[in-house]
Amino acid sequence: MSTPTPIAPQGSMRTFGITWAGQLLSLIGSGLTSFALGIEVYKRTGSITRLSLVTFFATVPYVLLSPIAGALVDRWNRRTALLLSDLGAGICSFFIWGLIAAGEAGYWKLETWHFYLPFAVSSLFAAIRGPALAAATSQLVPKQHLGRANGMLELANGASQIVAPVLAGALVVRIGLQGVVLIDLASYVIAVGSLLLVRFPSLPPSPQQAGSKPSLRQEVAYGWSFIRTRPGLLGLLMASILPNLLYGLVTVLITPLVLSFADADTLGLILSLAGLGMLAGAITMSVWGGPKRLVRGVLGFQLMSGLVLLGGGLPASTLVVSLCAGLFLFTMPLMMGTSQSIWQRKVAQGVQGRVFAVRRMIAMAVSPVATLLSGPLADRVFEPWLAPGGALAGSVGRVVGTGPGRGIGFLFVVMGLLMGVNVLVTWLSPRVRNLEHELPDAVPDKTVTHLPENPGAEGEPALSAASGGSKS
Repeated sequence: MSTPTPIAPQGSMRTFGITWAGQLLSLIGSGLTSFALGIEVYKRTGSITRLSLVTFFATVPYVLLSPIAGALVDRWNRRTALLLSDLGAGICSFFIWGLIAAGEAGYWKLETWHFYLPFAVSSLFAAIRGPALAAATSQLVPKQHLGRANGMLELANGASQIVAPVLAGALVVRIGLQGVVLIDLASYVIAVGSLLLVRFPSLPPSPQQAGSKPSLRQEVAYGWSFIRTRPGLLGLLMASILPNLLYGLVTVLITPLVLSFADADTLGLILSLAGLGMLAGAITMSVWGGPKRLVRGVLGFQLMSGLVLLGGGLPASTLVVSLCAGLFLFTMPLMMGTSQSIWQRKVAQGVQGRVFAVRRMIAMAVSPVATLLSGPLADRVFEPWLAPGGALAGSVGRVVGTGPGRGIGFLFVVMGLLMGVNVLVTWLSPRVRNLEHELPDAVPDKTVTHLPENPGAEGEPALSAASGGSKS
């Protein structure tokens, strides 16, 4: 007799769906403001440095404060954490709207640096949302459906990166910057409203909370300690650093690569097609749910992305670059969604906030490094190598060609080879290769709802199996 497939309580799946829809709109609204303000800053100053500073202040606080945010997420109900994140970011957007309105009314001269503080504060609230949403997903969704749920989250991220720039460019012309920020505010109102409609199950105290209550500093340190003492998870985390770094390099370098043989309109077309690739990957993950052998899946998708990067050695054309960029971004949601499913299965729900925050901090820390490396690598090393008469013009240049953009193409080939080496080294580690068997799941196979007479925290019923009470 076959064992029936365990399913999550209907209320939990409904809660996840409502929460996801609200966060989707919130992410699109945030993308609208970020893209529209980027256009405005560049129009006002004509300075890429000023534009990069806005990105810097929107990213660095997120990276630095992620471990603290993760510890707080584990102390709070995950719904409370998401509410705080959306409310705080919404207030920052309201402050940005006030700055723009006052500047356009002539009360003062609006400067670029006026946006640094609200973007930095909004970044702090975003640092709460990331681990809270990831932890809430494993709390509400049974583990056999985590891949699909993570695909939906990647779909939300992909939609914000594709829909927001297109909408922002059209809306700025029609309703102005103030109108775009007001739409962002409305998206936060909807996100908060969706969270007020649902209740999350409360979590029982984790084993680490038994006895005397640890300090916030101890809880922050616990996130790294948890990963460090589990070699399989640590190896998986280390294996993700190079793909994140290469993703950052590709994101920056695709613009000069395309402009070496085409115009700005073609660049916009290629970026849109590449974005559709990411969207297709997210939809595939949400429908398919990912492979059964998760570690093999993560490494397989990494290898696929590396093979696609080898396309940088082909003669550059709109078709070739569009296809390679689309396929490269197609693998990203599959890789990240599958990896997220591993972490959600192996980390007890009571400590997921701080563990996921440390993981996210390490992954995002390479983004500024990629930005800093991309220019020198292309301008001072690879492009001169493949210029006519360059150091590699007579050898590598016979294969990939010489002239503008060919150095970047060869850099993509090198990155693809590095990705393959990264996959091989990771696969040769038995602790990572056997992670799914050696480290027990912290999420049970069955999800059973218990409705005690006394409701849990914040008036929410306890959900014993979905709460991840098992020891990690």
